[in-house]
Amino acid sequence: MAAEHDTVDGRTLRGQRRRAQIIEATLAVVRRDGAAGVTHRTVAKEAGITTSLTLYYFATLDDLLVAALTSVTDEYTHRIRRLIESEDEPLDGLARLIAESAGPGRERALAERELSTLAARRPALRPAARRWRESVAELARTQTDDPDAVEAVVALSDGLCAAILLNDEGADPGHIRAVLGRALRGTRP
Repeated sequence: MAAEHDTVDGRTLRGQRRRAQIIEATLAVVRRDGAAGVTHRTVAKEAGITTSLTLYYFATLDDLLVAALTSVTDEYTHRIRRLIESEDEPLDGLARLIAESAGPGRERALAERELSTLAARRPALRPAARRWRESVAELARTQTDDPDAVEAVVALSDGLCAAILLNDEGADPGHIRAVLGRALRGTRP
């Protein structure tokens, strides 16, 4: 019985690894060619596997895109959750997270931005696309109970991320923190 359990666990682990490989290949295609370049064939080629294997794990293109976007938003959600639960100032951490879009996190942020924008046309992507905004709102609510201020921080976070991706310059977390802080203070007359 134990041997059967180990075999099943081994197969499950291999399946999880294969899914992760396909998701990373999907994100690589999005970064290189945009979301329009994602097909089962292009992802399979990127992953070095057969197209039928991508179809086995992700029956539709929407399934594949949702999994890729979920992978990125889950990572962001987890990081924001840690910021909320840490003893550090969560707004400082959010500013650093946003600033990463200009540096080491640029490629992943670019893929997330493109897939989130695609969600406007593809309803299957919307729940995953909303996770970033919901997480930022949750963080903002640790700073204020003013719903307008929370909405301002969410909108600014989205806008700052987009602006950073459009620029070829670094981003200053201190400046980002100041802008977010001003939104928290300045929404009430």
